[in-house]
Amino acid sequence: MREGPGTRPAAPGAVGTVVGFARTLRAAGVPATGHRVESMLGALAVLDATRRGDVYWAGRLTLCGDHEDLDRYDRVFDAYFSGERSPVRPARPRAVRTLVRQVGARPPAGDDGDEERKVVWASASTAELLRRRDFATLDADERALLARLLDAFRLPGESRRTRRLRPAARGRLDRARTVRDLLRRGGEPARLRHRRPHRKPRRVVLLVDISGSMSVYASGLLRFAHAASRRRAAGTEVFTVGTRLTRVTREMSHRDPDTAMAAVSAAMPDWSGGTRLGSVLKEFLDGWGQRGTARGAVVVVLSDGWERDDVALLGEQMARLGRLAHRVVWANPRKGRPGYAPLAAGMAAALPHVDDFVEGHSLEALEHLARVVAGASRREAGGSFPAGVVVPRPGHPGHSETGGRGA
Repeated sequence: MREGPGTRPAAPGAVGTVVGFARTLRAAGVPATGHRVESMLGALAVLDATRRGDVYWAGRLTLCGDHEDLDRYDRVFDAYFSGERSPVRPARPRAVRTLVRQVGARPPAGDDGDEERKVVWASASTAELLRRRDFATLDADERALLARLLDAFRLPGESRRTRRLRPAARGRLDRARTVRDLLRRGGEPARLRHRRPHRKPRRVVLLVDISGSMSVYASGLLRFAHAASRRRAAGTEVFTVGTRLTRVTREMSHRDPDTAMAAVSAAMPDWSGGTRLGSVLKEFLDGWGQRGTARGAVVVVLSDGWERDDVALLGEQMARLGRLAHRVVWANPRKGRPGYAPLAAGMAAALPHVDDFVEGHSLEALEHLARVVAGASRREAGGSFPAGVVVPRPGHPGHSETGGRGA
């Protein structure tokens, strides 16, 4: 960026940190586009990028485009920049205008030592690096920061066309509304009215593996499930799978993440136990799936694919699930490790019936998973099956070129 009067050099690492901050905001549902990021960097060029308040307001005024974005922005800012609370945010437009008018002015004496208004860019850079870290390698402090970042997460579901029609600027002619307008005007020519099919988000069903082999990932994935279920307009169902099936949708409804996790922990009798994916999936399909929970939904399995029972049963139940669901996504935390191959018998039995096979070991992987659940194809979202995986061929039952299985 070209420097002009009143501009100052950006803080070390500020550009990369702002880009990472915007990426995390997008995962939380704030449309922080590239143009808005450029506007924030332009604002920081004339403000003091080392002052926490300046960075907060520069991002709030440039990255947020809607009133609903403000709360999400505050949560992400609190978690991303040192985990501290955001500056006090009273509605005082005059203070904001004064701040902009005085760009280039030196801060008052002693203001540089005000720790509350400082931004530690190194801490923000740590949050950006944390996005790519494997959950299994995090210490207690990093897991606490990860929990705050996951709390602001959002999981938009893929939309589908419904039979209900809504008024629209373009689309098929709405004869009834057009005739009513004509009669209202006494027969004078009126504007043509149109309508188009209404789009509704699909239900998302999350099956979270809490067995012993998933113990280092289960806590983070349950936090992800809580954020996804609490912020979706359409109903999201969450189940834990281990040696038994447990529906935890009601426990996930608590607004506070810690309260929700405590309720989920009390409801799960098989935490860090064995794995019986085939029989548990059969129980899900018999009791919930065929009754409508999985029909036409996007079903996400968060598991490493280890199976203690007969893998043939798992393959049969995955085929049933594929016929019911619109899309089956499998997120395996171990897929992010170098040299990974789906050699586990359970994983190999399930893959022929999976539409998207993605990683699930880091925050960045969960952001990618969110894009896949939102309807992006493997090519658009950047995902693929690893070498050696048998991908369903065109014509395979339940396979379609677009990655979906029907309405």
